Amino acid sequence: MPELLQGLPWALVLIGSLLVAGPALLVLAQVLLALLPDRRALPEFPRPARIAVVMPAHNEGRGLRPTLMQALAQLGPSDRVLVVADNCSDDTAAQAREFDVTVVERFHETARGKGYALDFGVRELERLARETGQSPDVVIILDADCTLGARLLPRIAAVAHATGRPVQATYLMSAANEGLKARVAEFAMRVKNLVRPRGMHQVGLPCGLYGTGMAFPWDVAVRAPLASGHLAEDMQLGVRLAQLGAPPLLCEDARVTSVFANSSEGEASQRTRWEHGHLAMLVGEGPKLLWQSMRPRRGAQLLQVMDMLVPPLALLAMLLVGWTLVQLALALLLGWWAPLAVALAGLVGLALAIVLAQRRWAADLLTLGELVRAPLILLAKIPLYLRFVVKRQVDWVRTKRDV
Repeated sequence: MPELLQGLPWALVLIGSLLVAGPALLVLAQVLLALLPDRRALPEFPRPARIAVVMPAHNEGRGLRPTLMQALAQLGPSDRVLVVADNCSDDTAAQAREFDVTVVERFHETARGKGYALDFGVRELERLARETGQSPDVVIILDADCTLGARLLPRIAAVAHATGRPVQATYLMSAANEGLKARVAEFAMRVKNLVRPRGMHQVGLPCGLYGTGMAFPWDVAVRAPLASGHLAEDMQLGVRLAQLGAPPLLCEDARVTSVFANSSEGEASQRTRWEHGHLAMLVGEGPKLLWQSMRPRRGAQLLQVMDMLVPPLALLAMLLVGWTLVQLALALLLGWWAPLAVALAGLVGLALAIVLAQRRWAADLLTLGELVRAPLILLAKIPLYLRFVVKRQVDWVRTKRDV
């Protein structure tokens, strides 16, 4: 027993290295898989007869019209667009009523957030289906400020209807300015929403959900646990649907895009909401979801949860560098080389993954020289992560996009 106790600190440090390096090595595996030729391209499927688009909109009166016009151009006479004007204090509902769409308004003092608006919209579709005797075949969720790629709606609706699974289109964001900080954020989004899901898809694994460009078969939509005020409600929904037997499927050739907030205030608010929401999922629900997935015949769900547990790349890089320096000191002082080797493997793996992703998917966005300078920019995010510990954001706040 004394010998075991003496070895306990070394074992705990080694476990710590595995926990820190594991997400980085998973990202490397996803990037390497994504580099392979597409072996699982989705075929063309027939378009379903009835598509319903649910568009939650909170104070989107200034930006709603272009998205509505694009959506209506891709739909037919048997389809429906339902705009949920959620807790609006502007003319969002009036703007939407100028189009041939259904508009409902929702007001609630405490149940605030996109998830509640989505649930309200699907419940309204259920009511309309009872009245008309016709339910939609597929429900598509679109943000009110996104840009639709060609054939986005019929394509993801057809895939969802044919496979019986939720479908996520490739969702990318572009920088409103050409500064290095904005382009690094755009690169990180490409890695998160395109490269890593593509790698998962290459081996038949589910992807996450990213909030817009999502299609659900009707029977999945009505039982989906949409009502949530979580800051990362889309990430939460993707994992919970997998638990219900409906893991999301990536449709890479369908695209939807939007633009990062242009103002510094809006960018800070947007980034805080995303990253605090991600970390809240990781810390609050990650261990439970991981445990639930460690059961027989749940390998795909386990890997989906592990993908969700990968921290934001900036934070992961900071953790790896800091942990590796600590392990170097312990190795020199105590001779604990194994934890250092694991930490170094994670650090090298993450660096290799980032370089490979830049060369294949972001050469138009960043040079290798700029990528080398990126860590200096990422240091500015340290206060954001510290606020998660001392004063995390828990309430959903709309991003202020304009200057």
